[in-house]
Amino acid sequence: MSSSPLSKKRRVSGSEPKTGSNCSSGNSVQSDPRAAPANGMAKNGSDVDIDESLYSRQLYVLGHEAMKRLQNASVLVSGLRGLGVEIAKNIILGGVKSVTLHDTEPAQWADLASQFYLREEDLGKNRAEVSQPRLAELNSYVPVSVHTGALTEDFLSPFQVVVLTNSPLEEQLRVGGICHSKGIKMVVADTRGLFGQLFCDFGDDMVVTDTNGEQPLSAMISMITKGCPGEVTCLDEARHGFESGDFVSFTEVDGMKELNHCPPMEIKVLGPYTFSIGDTSSFSEYVRGGIVSQVKMPQKISFKPLSVALAEPDFVVTDFGKFEHPAQLHLAFQALHDFQRQHQRLPRPRSEVGPGLWRARDGLTGEGGVCVTAPRACSGKFMPITQWLYFDALECLPEDSKEALTEEQCRPRNSRYDGQIAVFGADLQAKLGQQKYFLVGAGAIGCELLKNFALLGLACGDGGEVTVTDMDTIEKSNLNRQFLFRPWDVTKMKSDTAAAAVRQMNPNIHITSHQDRVGPDTERVYDDDFFEGLDGVANALDNVDARMYMDRRCVYYRKPLLESGTLGTKGNVQVVIPFLTESYSSSQDPPEKSIPICTLKNFPNAIEHTLQWARDEFEGLFKQPAESVNQYISDPKFMERTLKLPGTQPLEVLEAVNKSLVSDRPRSWADCVGWACRHWHCQYSNNIRQLLHNFPPHQVSPRPPLWAPPQSQHPLRAPPLHMDYIVAAANLFAQTYGITGTRDVGAVAELLHQVQVPEFTPKSGVRIHISDQELQNANASVDDSRLEELKSSLPNPEDLQSFRMYPIDFEKDDDTNFHMDFIVAASNLRAENYDIPPADRHKSKLIAGKIIPAIATTTAAVVGLVCLELYKVVQGHKRLESYKNGFLNLALPFFGFSEPIACPRNKYYDIEWTLWDRFEVQGVQPSGEEMTLRQFLAYFKSEHRLEITMLSQGVSMLYSFFMPPTKLRERHDQPMTEIVTKVSKKKIGRHVKALVFELCCNDDSECDIEVPYVRYTIR
Repeated sequence: MSSSPLSKKRRVSGSEPKTGSNCSSGNSVQSDPRAAPANGMAKNGSDVDIDESLYSRQLYVLGHEAMKRLQNASVLVSGLRGLGVEIAKNIILGGVKSVTLHDTEPAQWADLASQFYLREEDLGKNRAEVSQPRLAELNSYVPVSVHTGALTEDFLSPFQVVVLTNSPLEEQLRVGGICHSKGIKMVVADTRGLFGQLFCDFGDDMVVTDTNGEQPLSAMISMITKGCPGEVTCLDEARHGFESGDFVSFTEVDGMKELNHCPPMEIKVLGPYTFSIGDTSSFSEYVRGGIVSQVKMPQKISFKPLSVALAEPDFVVTDFGKFEHPAQLHLAFQALHDFQRQHQRLPRPRSEVGPGLWRARDGLTGEGGVCVTAPRACSGKFMPITQWLYFDALECLPEDSKEALTEEQCRPRNSRYDGQIAVFGADLQAKLGQQKYFLVGAGAIGCELLKNFALLGLACGDGGEVTVTDMDTIEKSNLNRQFLFRPWDVTKMKSDTAAAAVRQMNPNIHITSHQDRVGPDTERVYDDDFFEGLDGVANALDNVDARMYMDRRCVYYRKPLLESGTLGTKGNVQVVIPFLTESYSSSQDPPEKSIPICTLKNFPNAIEHTLQWARDEFEGLFKQPAESVNQYISDPKFMERTLKLPGTQPLEVLEAVNKSLVSDRPRSWADCVGWACRHWHCQYSNNIRQLLHNFPPHQVSPRPPLWAPPQSQHPLRAPPLHMDYIVAAANLFAQTYGITGTRDVGAVAELLHQVQVPEFTPKSGVRIHISDQELQNANASVDDSRLEELKSSLPNPEDLQSFRMYPIDFEKDDDTNFHMDFIVAASNLRAENYDIPPADRHKSKLIAGKIIPAIATTTAAVVGLVCLELYKVVQGHKRLESYKNGFLNLALPFFGFSEPIACPRNKYYDIEWTLWDRFEVQGVQPSGEEMTLRQFLAYFKSEHRLEITMLSQGVSMLYSFFMPPTKLRERHDQPMTEIVTKVSKKKIGRHVKALVFELCCNDDSECDIEVPYVRYTIR
């Protein structure tokens, strides 16, 4: 896919305070904020544009207002070890006004275990100065400067946010006092091996505008009572979802119109469909209709300064199974600061003197919570951490106490992995280097995983190998969170570029990049030999189907799977361990709630309905008819197959083909404009007039449709007022016929004057269905005479051999292709029909394009948790309680961990089995001949006391007890592979070593029993 050009931008206004990057200091390296970046992009700050083509996925999480505040924030990050560089990376990707890096120390060997922008040749150099040019490449809108001097009060004053990492407690207290007194928001963060600490002080009057990041809820009203309090009942098609204490507003209420102008009202929930509001006794009588919408109210939070919070700590619990840990760690971190102050060093790893569990390992995991805390300090979006958060991952240590590590095993070796060896010892480091892993996906999660693989030393030793595959190319919108890519990488393959980037981080990594989609079509590439040689698989996918496919492969080959995903501020991690846990596919999310067809077609009440309708219009106008026409011309059996379709589908398909080839077929660009004009009248005027004819505004039906009040409908007039729709529709229609269009609105307007639009009069007797059940009943009958009429009216396919149409696949990210132009115009015109508030292009693209909102900070947190599980997998942990599935929502903030669910156990006779078990059958006999079906059935009868009643391979039924005797006799003495080839009508590839058979069996008592599948080895 090609990158999209710079799209529509939004103007941001505001004052421009002085920033840390403008402070004069003999110890600072400055970047002139007035100079435009080399690529011509503007810097952030006052009076700047939000580049929606770059920040689109982040904007869907933060919103424009929070993004504006973020772009006016100057941030100082002090301490450029692993944690500091991770925080700086995500803040720069997020698009703040400027970032200043502060560090006074040189790079050391231990830093290389987690500081991904340090190289071995950088040892001895200042960490901030070395990291600055590499961090500056991440986002050319964000100036990045360096300060290597002291953090004085004058220097700190211009910043809006200060982040301290790797700093002594005395320094934290001094800086914390300055920041609290000057209203500067401060974050203190630290990681020590498998322990993490986070503290926030956002001042005395922090205002949070959105506490959870969720879209405001809304519901349709069926009744409001007069009383004190008044009670509101919502339609019972869905629960309202409100909570007591929420504030709501009302619109489109008929009768009790006072509610339409009330300020937000606090509610008390009475039930899933009811809640009470204030005093409505003096209001008018409720008649009908209305929509109630949740209103997010600002919330003020006061923070204690660090000096007070140390003695009076408030903790955010990250793991409720370790409820007592935060208080213990609070004291332990202070003890560690005391030790370091007294001895001018940290305790030696595994030494008997000092805290034995503290390690020098810094910053690989847990940084995501810190990274999202700094942006929320700037933006006021999401609930901040109040005020202390502690995290530990002691489960990553060896399970067996007999394997306790020694000081010798954890001593420094002047290696880039010294920080990690300090935690886990040299033996695990060697084992990590030998791992063979398959990473599926090189997007946001994939980039973070590859970075961490390089830091861990995964596949960096003899025999190690990481194979990464991704079929996508880099687009501009990826650059906001897929941090291995740069603007000059746009249009390159993701996997190749990511592999090259991590080789720069660790030249020892053995990595191979592919561009294959994982699936049945690529099993010749990712075959038995490939999977059998792996130590594990990590998924970095963006769709459920691919995840489930990889899950099935991991179950079949019995390989560990590290599964993760994000959605805005939410993330999850699941670890799948052979013979221990359930698989990814063992549990599934409930299906998304679909919109009833009649709601879409006739009674929409929300912008989501009109956008889905517009998407359906796009498919039904510019893709499906063209595909059907091409099949009609090229496929002799098209008509036969079409007439076998269920319900009214044959009629709909042939009507579309008839329109495309006969009644609506254009011969020129002018014809395309005429079609767009007439279609506009049909959809936005004629159909609405017919609807109002069937459901007059004054009529209250005994079965009112579930939609906005009838009087809110109105037909639209004068298509020249809606030229966006005409231009987009005409151009797309022309493209399907290979006709050249134009963007010249004036030329299109001239052509519209020549279009004759037939007069329309609403007809009596036209049936408009008000429920899907009614529609389904109507679809049971098909007008056969109309079918015959359509068949006879179509031109002979032989006369159309030189003709073809060009179906259009919807592509949301190209702003030049008219696709989103059409969707936005079509949806908002329909919204105008029904008095639904319209959606701008940004929101329309989110909903119609089914875009997954994303921010880099959630990805960083999730991947940190994945890599903690990776340590356990490589060590071979055997206990279920050692592993952790993780769930987080950084907006709340919420962190939850649970043991993975054990794999369910089944039984036949006295034999217990799980999804990881199977029957192993050698298809080739010692004689060299293959097993026949008769021998296969007999084998299970004699060896397992199982009578096979049905046998299948994939979707092919190979044997069943109810087969005709002649077919059974024919197959009984055929080799199994011959039967598979004959029934499936597919050859077995040379790369296939074994086939999978599914069985239905009876036991000795002739009862059906559930049994594992069969792995039938043929090579």
